[in-house]
Amino acid sequence: MTADSGAEQARNAISPLGVLPPPGPSCVHLPLNVTPQELARYAVGLANARGGTLLVGVDALSGGESVRDAGELHPLMVTHAIFELSGGRLTVNVQHHRLPGGARVLAVFVPQAPYVLAAPDGAVIAWDGAHLVPITPAEAEPVADQDYTATVPPDASLADLDPAEVARLRGLGRRGSASNLPDLDFLQELGLLIPSGGALRPTLAGILLAGTPAALRAHMPQAEVCFYHHATTDVEFQFREDLLRPIPALLTRLAELIQARNRFTPVQVGLFRIEVWDQDESVYREALLNALTHRDYTLRDAVHVHHYPDRLEIMNPGGLPGGITPGNILRHQPKRRNPLLAEVLAKLGLVERAGVGVDKMYGLMLRHGKEPPEFTTYPDAVTLALHSPGFDADFVRFVARKQEEMQTLSLDMLIVLSLLAREGEATRATLARALQLAEDRTPRLLRGMEEHALIERAGVGRGIAYTLSAEVRAALGKPVLVQTVPVQYVPQAEIVPMGSDVAQEAEEIQVLAEAPAVPVHPPESQSQPLPHSPAAKRPARIPKPAQSDGPSAAEVRAVALALAREQGSVRNVELRAACALTPQQSWRVLRRLVQDGLLLRRGVGKRDAAYVLA
Repeated sequence: MTADSGAEQARNAISPLGVLPPPGPSCVHLPLNVTPQELARYAVGLANARGGTLLVGVDALSGGESVRDAGELHPLMVTHAIFELSGGRLTVNVQHHRLPGGARVLAVFVPQAPYVLAAPDGAVIAWDGAHLVPITPAEAEPVADQDYTATVPPDASLADLDPAEVARLRGLGRRGSASNLPDLDFLQELGLLIPSGGALRPTLAGILLAGTPAALRAHMPQAEVCFYHHATTDVEFQFREDLLRPIPALLTRLAELIQARNRFTPVQVGLFRIEVWDQDESVYREALLNALTHRDYTLRDAVHVHHYPDRLEIMNPGGLPGGITPGNILRHQPKRRNPLLAEVLAKLGLVERAGVGVDKMYGLMLRHGKEPPEFTTYPDAVTLALHSPGFDADFVRFVARKQEEMQTLSLDMLIVLSLLAREGEATRATLARALQLAEDRTPRLLRGMEEHALIERAGVGRGIAYTLSAEVRAALGKPVLVQTVPVQYVPQAEIVPMGSDVAQEAEEIQVLAEAPAVPVHPPESQSQPLPHSPAAKRPARIPKPAQSDGPSAAEVRAVALALAREQGSVRNVELRAACALTPQQSWRVLRRLVQDGLLLRRGVGKRDAAYVLA
């Protein structure tokens, strides 16, 4: 059932002479004592077909002088019951009709659903003109692809459009080919007005973009956005404003509310100054547009925007479109839940037609030394968090200079650089997860970054790890990581027994294993005291820098994994003997491999524990 035929049916379901339409494909007669659950079943079945009319209480008309009729049923309660029992996905129009004899029937006008609905008991059914019948998946698929924002409300008219909002749209679309057309032609060109029932009527997309307050309340009350400002990170808010306006006006007001509480920090890069805002306007505008464009408008829930001191959270009804998850949102083919609305916003230049809005948010946040956007999904909603607890000013300067030098610093490169700047090092698997790529698709990117002296690699096989290059670490003001080896390796035969001074010192070193690494500097003297000499007990235990032939951290990891693979397990003493490490160094490597999920620990104690492949 098209929108105009639905409107016509709503007007003519009962003729002025009181003649009721017979049961058929678009009309269902139900008894007065029908239960709410059964009424909702028939409403869902009719919506899954062509839409139509439910007439309740027809049986009471043939009972002679009946004292009961449908007048005892309250239309608002029936509307609410069907809405609740359909899971909030079906809104009907309910009216009483008095017949010439004085009796009343209840007419429930049911629109055609934009996608297949389930009945209260979970059944997927449709009205075939005589019975409720199950819907097969093949029959359901075409209905599910319909665009809800392209539908025309039955009673919509040109009066539902605000001339001031139409002018605002025209201002946004100045560069388009339709900008010089008269208003009606301009709206028709965008698909916001279509011929229906012998007149031009606005689609739901037209009401969302240029509707009057009354039209929005009548046809799209779920288009509301609730803004909350939190003075602290607690859930309590100090300010709230509920907004039900056309989308362009919504964006303007939300930007005012966010900017009123936004701050920026200037970062000097040569002769230029970059302003790094707590919440970058380009980022949050893109996030808000994504929420308003791709939310599920068939749900009766509002969009919620929470502005905290350290983040901006946008909670969106409907979840991510099918197949898209937080783990593939950068790579998945774009899906538009509301094609007409998205197409119009793209023509007006407000959203990216090619579906690169998320890429844009990622790129801007990483360039400003922040964490990437964080998506959290739920069965019927999705939350986007834009974190702003601080930023890395040195990273901002480095990216700005490198962008000018290389001309092309891709988003993938930014993701790798940002992750390594935060974490220090990462395996290929970790980088692949951050890039949302299969691990076998990362080598070309990583080799290119090595060739540009952006990152360094060490190790072999599964033990390969990547770090920022020394040049990049210096540019970011980070200490250059230098691997250390013991001053003099003591063979197993020379290890002193437990209880000696050397054993006690080894225990002290292991206690210090949690201390953060510091940049090392070579001592003035090149003498190397033996571990059991008095000099070895001095309080300052700063190791010497690694010799050119010493193993790197990645190489030690690779050896540990190889020993575990060949022997079935690896112990602290075995890794120390193979790589000439101190007990503390060996334990730290093994612990990190456990944390990365590559090894599992068996047994107790730092020396006696065995480590096996995970």
